[in-house]
Amino acid sequence: MSIRVVLGEDSLIVREGIEELLAASPTVDVVAACQDYDSLVEAIDRERPDVVLTDIRMPPSQTDEGIRVAAMLREQRPEVGVVVLSQYTEPEYVLALLDSGSDGRGYLLTERVHSRGTLVSAIDSVARGGSVIDPKVVEVLVAERARASRSPLSQLTDREREVLAEIATGKSNSAIAESLVLTKRAVEKHINAIFMKLGLAASDDVSKRVKAALMFLAEDRPSVPH
Repeated sequence: MSIRVVLGEDSLIVREGIEELLAASPTVDVVAACQDYDSLVEAIDRERPDVVLTDIRMPPSQTDEGIRVAAMLREQRPEVGVVVLSQYTEPEYVLALLDSGSDGRGYLLTERVHSRGTLVSAIDSVARGGSVIDPKVVEVLVAERARASRSPLSQLTDREREVLAEIATGKSNSAIAESLVLTKRAVEKHINAIFMKLGLAASDDVSKRVKAALMFLAEDRPSVPH
């Protein structure tokens, strides 16, 4: 059965491009495409989608409409997945998206919309309750945190930093093992060491791990102005 998707994007060219891209996927069905916050909310109520794919900024305010839609759905329809598309690597937006939990939430940079595989994979993942965070956002966080004076990241080995970055993108232990060509047991040992060194509560729940890792990496950064 296809994943029903409602799309929110104010740029006509980008909106039609995404529709065309996803039309070629047998697992995704775009049931509505909207250009602003109000029409997106109406379409969600009308179509009852499995996933909402939305730009982070749309009319009327062009600020954080996508984040607000995600927050509303978390409260009113928690079963609906949300993938937010943004041209910004600002981690504050990611943390705002994950404020009420990272399960069923994704944050991709707009440049990824050119890759059908990446987009469909993210939609599929959040539809199943998973988390998908763009690796580029995590790279920015890791680099900034590593530069900070007396950063706990300095306690981590190069391999542990790689594992932490993979955790923050939402990968499971098995996926991390495959990505870094390690055994699952080796990944588990690295993760235990990371959580111990960083003072994070270890958890098998991927959603909690993602949020814990991102919160640690973004610590001491100013929050997004609303």
